[in-house]
Amino acid sequence: MELKNLAVIAAVLLPVCCAAAAVKHYEVASPDGALALRVDVGEKITWSLSHDGDELIVESPVSMTLEDGSSYGIQPGRAACRKVSVDRTIEASFYKKAEIRDCFNEMTLNFKSFSLIFRAYDEGVAYRFVSKSKTPFKVVSEEAEFVFPQDAKAYIPYVLKAGTGDDVFEPQFFNSFENTYEYSELSGWETGRLAFLPLVVEAAGGRKICITEADLQNYPGMYLYNSDGNSTLEGVFAAVPDKIEQGGHNMLQGVVKSRKPYIAECGPGEVFPWRVVVVSEEDKELADNDMVYKLAEPADPDIDFSWVKPGKVAWEWWNDWNLYGEDVDFRTGINNPTYKYYIDFASEHGIEYVILDEGWAVNLQADLMQVVPEIDLQELVDYGKERNVGIILWAGYLAFDRDLEDVCRYFSDMGVKGFKVDFMDRDDQLMVRFHSRAAEVAARYHLMLDYHGTYKPTGLHRTWPNVVNYEGVHGLEQMKWSPVGEDQVTYDVTIPFIRMVAGPMDYTQGAMRNASKANYYPVNNEPMSQGTRCRQLAEYVVFESPVNMLCDSPSNYKAEPECTEFIAGVPEVWDETIALDGKIAEYVVIARRKGDTWYVGGMTDWNARTLTIDLSFLGEGQYSMELYRDGANADRAARDYRKETIPVPSDLKLTVSMAPGGGFAAKITADKTI
Repeated sequence: MELKNLAVIAAVLLPVCCAAAAVKHYEVASPDGALALRVDVGEKITWSLSHDGDELIVESPVSMTLEDGSSYGIQPGRAACRKVSVDRTIEASFYKKAEIRDCFNEMTLNFKSFSLIFRAYDEGVAYRFVSKSKTPFKVVSEEAEFVFPQDAKAYIPYVLKAGTGDDVFEPQFFNSFENTYEYSELSGWETGRLAFLPLVVEAAGGRKICITEADLQNYPGMYLYNSDGNSTLEGVFAAVPDKIEQGGHNMLQGVVKSRKPYIAECGPGEVFPWRVVVVSEEDKELADNDMVYKLAEPADPDIDFSWVKPGKVAWEWWNDWNLYGEDVDFRTGINNPTYKYYIDFASEHGIEYVILDEGWAVNLQADLMQVVPEIDLQELVDYGKERNVGIILWAGYLAFDRDLEDVCRYFSDMGVKGFKVDFMDRDDQLMVRFHSRAAEVAARYHLMLDYHGTYKPTGLHRTWPNVVNYEGVHGLEQMKWSPVGEDQVTYDVTIPFIRMVAGPMDYTQGAMRNASKANYYPVNNEPMSQGTRCRQLAEYVVFESPVNMLCDSPSNYKAEPECTEFIAGVPEVWDETIALDGKIAEYVVIARRKGDTWYVGGMTDWNARTLTIDLSFLGEGQYSMELYRDGANADRAARDYRKETIPVPSDLKLTVSMAPGGGFAAKITADKTI
C-alpha cells in the first residue's frame, strides 16, 4: 500500500472549558464539522457524539482493567492533548476502489500509562487505546459502552444459539457468526443473548449508526449485549482459552474447555483495536463506506503482493458435485474425472480457479497430507495449469493450523494457489492471532486465504492482501437446508448496509435454480435460491467479493449461456464504487467501474419495485447498456428474465422494474455497442 498527498497539521492544545473543576472536556470534529465528538475526563473517561447538534451517543464510559489492579480510564489523571489533521490518498489493492481519500481529524489524549486516540471522519468516528507499558501485561476486562439518548430500533445479528447454564455467554463464544437480523427496539433485546458485529441502530432524522471494529490482530473480538433492557449496549469479550480439545465438525475444530481469568495477554506498547462508529444520513452511504479499511494497518511496503490474483471460482460443494449431460460418462463425486470437468468448464469461461471443498482429505484425521485415494492432487494442479486454472483447497482450521508451515510449503511447491480455511468459529485472542499468523505464513509461500467459518473482517485484508475473502455471513449455502419461511431475500438487501460495512464477504452466489417466495423449499443436493434469476446476477455487482464463487453446477451454467457469460465477466475488484440508492432491508442499487466499463446492480425485497436510477456519474457521451431485468412472469417463474442491449437514455435516467424478490444487472460501455 502507498500513502500519498499527505497533509498534516499538528498542534498541542490545552483542555477546553470545564463544566466542573474536576472534569476536563476535550473535543474533536469531523472535517466537514457535522460530527462533534466530546471526551470528558474526570474520575472516569466518557465520550459522546452529536451530528449537526443532534445527540447520537451520550456519555459512554471507556476503560480497561489490568491484572495488577490498575486501569486505563479509571482515575486516569491529567491528560496532554494533541490534535492532528490528515488528508491523504490511500492506494488500495484488491478492493472495491483503486484509491481512497483518508481525511480525518485526530485527537490523542496522553496519560501517564496509556494514550487514548479519537478520530473523526465525515462518515464516522473511532477510538483506540495504546499502552505505554514497557513490560508484558494482561487485560482482565474492557469497558466499551454505547449509550443512546433514548430507546431506538436496531438491526441485531444475535449469536445463532442462545446460551444456557450459569455462564450464559460461554456457549455463545463458539459460533459461526451467521444469522439474519432481528429488527427491534434496544429495550426489547433478548435476555442473555449476545450479538456479533456489525450492528446498526437507528437515530434521529433518519440517520443510521453502525458499530463495528477495525485492526483486530491481537485481541478478542467484541460482542454487544444489552443487560438492562435500556438504551445502552455493552461490549463483551471472550477470555483467553486455557484448555482446548480437538472436536467439533469432523474433529476439525478447537473446542474450548476452560478459560483464563483475563481476556488478553499483551506486549509492551500494545496497540488495541479501533472501536468504530459509522454515521450515515442516508442509508446508501453505509453501502459504500471505507472506514474499516482506512483504520487497518497498511501492508508492509517491502512485501510483494503482486502475485495475488482475484478471480472467480467454480465451486462444487453447494451443487453437490452434480453433473449431467452427454459429456458426463463417469460417476460424479470427489474424484479426478469430476474435478477435471470443473477445470474444463472454468477454462472455457475464463474462470480463474476451481476449489476442492471438504472431502479431498481423509475424514476425521485432521491431516491435510492424507488425501483420499480417488484424488491425485498433483495431476489436477498440472491439468489446471495447462488450462490457466488454479486450484484452491478447502481446509478445516485444526488440520491447517497444526502443521501450518509445512502445509503451506508443501502445497505451494505443488502449485496450489490458496486455501479456504473453515470452522474457526471463535474470535477469542488465540483465534484472532491465528488469522494474522496464518496470513503471514501463507504470504511467504504465495498462497491466498479465504477465511470461511469466521468472524467479520476487521481490515486484515489490507494488512495482508493475500487474505482475499471472509464468510461471517448468512450466505446462499443456507438455502440447502433453511426451512420454508426463512427470509433470505430481505437479508440480501440488509447486508450491504451492515455486514458489508466491515468488508468483503464470501456469500457464494450464482444459483441457476431460482424460486419465488411460494415455491422455495430446501433441497440439499439440488438447491435453489430465493428470488429471481436477475437477483443472482445483481449480487455479483452489489456484493463485495475479490474471490467470488460460482455456486451452481457447470451443467446448469452450460444450459444458461447468457447468464454464465455475464457472471464470468463481472470483475471482482474495482477502480470505483458508487452507492446510488437504497434503503436498509428494502432495496439497494450500486454502481462499480473497472477501467472504462461500468456495472450497475440492484435488488429489492419481496415487494415489486420500480426505480428510476440516476446515471449522471457516466458523464457526457454516448453509452450502450447490456441490461438483464426480471421478466413479466418472474413473480411466479423466478428464472424468467429478459436481456436487452439498448442505448443509455440521453437524460441518463434508467427506469427499471423489479419483481418481488427481484433485481437487475447492467453493463455499460461508452461509445460502442456491447
